[in-house]
Amino acid sequence: MKSLRNAILVTFCLILFIASKAQQEPQFTQNMFNILTYNPGFAGMNNGICISGIVRQQWAGFKDANGDKVGPETFLLNAHSPIRVLHGGIGGVIMQDKIGFSKTINLKIGYSYHANIGSGKLGIGFMVGFYNMSTDFSKLKPAEPDPLLDQLNGEESEMLIDFSLGLFYNVSNQYYVGFSVQQLASTDGKELASHADSAGSYILNTTLDRTFNLNAGYSFVFPSNPAFSLDPSVLIKSDLASTQMDVAALVKYNQKFWGGLAYRLEDAISVIVGLEFKNFRLSYAYDITTSKMGLSRTGGSHEIFLNYCFKIEGEKGRRSYKNTRFL
Repeated sequence: MKSLRNAILVTFCLILFIASKAQQEPQFTQNMFNILTYNPGFAGMNNGICISGIVRQQWAGFKDANGDKVGPETFLLNAHSPIRVLHGGIGGVIMQDKIGFSKTINLKIGYSYHANIGSGKLGIGFMVGFYNMSTDFSKLKPAEPDPLLDQLNGEESEMLIDFSLGLFYNVSNQYYVGFSVQQLASTDGKELASHADSAGSYILNTTLDRTFNLNAGYSFVFPSNPAFSLDPSVLIKSDLASTQMDVAALVKYNQKFWGGLAYRLEDAISVIVGLEFKNFRLSYAYDITTSKMGLSRTGGSHEIFLNYCFKIEGEKGRRSYKNTRFL
């Protein structure tokens, strides 16, 4: 319980320090299953090769004036594995994020060094990311003429490179806490267009915003019925100009079935259900929009998570532990 109090204290202090909302990074609801995507220190923390995929349709009913669906769509695939000879693990992420008429294809590859500290394991990770970003300006129809957009016609694209660092500490069966920095170099893209008038100067280009992430989770097993556990988790993301906080709590039965709720500050309440069958883990989340956008306009958001782990080796004399938090 002392470890839990310390984790809560650290989280509370950081919440007080960071104070606004929203991010450039893609948004997910089932962050407790998707740690590798935003924290490279997690790579190889399992005793096997783990492959995960996520399909997310945000604001499924959101359309523009022409009836085209413009809600964000994200497709993600990641994989990681421990590498004993390297005293750590390796991992990779492939992701496509589409928002309206803009699309980003992102490839990240990295390594995490592992060290046993106290009763847990610390991962210190690094990733390099390659970002292919494109926008079809011919489909943008501003309500009023915009001299900046008038200079653009057709599709513009570019390739950017950036880096991420992460720390992840895990005490098996009890709790985890991590801190990471994504898009560390804050890479600037090319200038697509510029305009100056009496109101001021305007430049249109692409910049990768440096983003800080704090994540933590705890597993509380009910003493009266050890088959059940309560697993709360939190993820805080900030670029120091705006901040987003996601909190969630899952109730699990025999680590085979789970259900719970998540809340994204001033944005959505989510329902999560899932199960494990023969090393496959399937989970679904539905977001109920609570922001001013409204559920009737957005139609809510759907997210499907699928995971499979190939065990590399068994540990003699010990029972293997499976927990969907550590994927």
